[in-house]
Amino acid sequence: MPELPEVETVCRGIRPHLQGRVFTQATVRQPQLRWPVPDNLNELLRNQTVHSVNRRAKYVLVELDQGSLMVHLGMSGRLYFVPAGTPAAKHDHVDFALDSGQLLRYTDPRRFGAVLWLGGEASEPHLLSHLGPEPLSEDFNAGYLFSRAKGRKVPVKTLLMDGRVVVGVGNIYANEALFMAGIRPDREAGSISKARYQRLVMCVKQVLEKAIAQGGTTLKDFVGGDGRPGYFKQELLVYGRAGLPCPTCSGALKEIRQAQRSTVFCSRCQR
Repeated sequence: MPELPEVETVCRGIRPHLQGRVFTQATVRQPQLRWPVPDNLNELLRNQTVHSVNRRAKYVLVELDQGSLMVHLGMSGRLYFVPAGTPAAKHDHVDFALDSGQLLRYTDPRRFGAVLWLGGEASEPHLLSHLGPEPLSEDFNAGYLFSRAKGRKVPVKTLLMDGRVVVGVGNIYANEALFMAGIRPDREAGSISKARYQRLVMCVKQVLEKAIAQGGTTLKDFVGGDGRPGYFKQELLVYGRAGLPCPTCSGALKEIRQAQRSTVFCSRCQR
């Protein structure tokens, strides 16, 4: 699944080609995605100018004259540009035609993504209202995370991946940040000191910033908005490396399952 760095990479890739342009038509071939595509999407978008392209959590938000287009990439979704008239393939579900002569195409083989319409401010919809702070913002800090962890017995990795606590720290980056911080992923969140949360917050920011700079993580068929794959996978320290030597102590990395997800850690370096 595309995580925060991948979605940020998509936003940065499509922004220069989308901002300031006018939607001329929306063609919906498959309306049954994770949530139904609005029946009147073409009428809502037509003749509207794109003012900004931003990200909130894992959602792409395209702000228009009136309202906003919101896209979630789900497990396998992609947004990329093709010339007008390019034939649609089997999983090309929505095309957004622009006055530039290009199409912004939404492709999603698994159909777990979404194309939605927000009629008001982008911060108001129920899909966004419950979300925690952005991990790269000043609101995500040691004091905040320590307060959200206080008294909680859930594993710290579970806390870190809870979108109500902080958005966009998916499985890959939670594994990496916890290793960098020297914290076992299965340790109770409420048993960790504020000083160690200070280190963890710094590591979360560091791993996400590095992933964004390198274009996201190459997993399965992920590509950025410019059609190029991400390259952060080459830099992963623990994720996907179970049984291999720890990059710090050379001991074998261990793997456990948490909430049906793979967790890889070093039992020597993380405590």
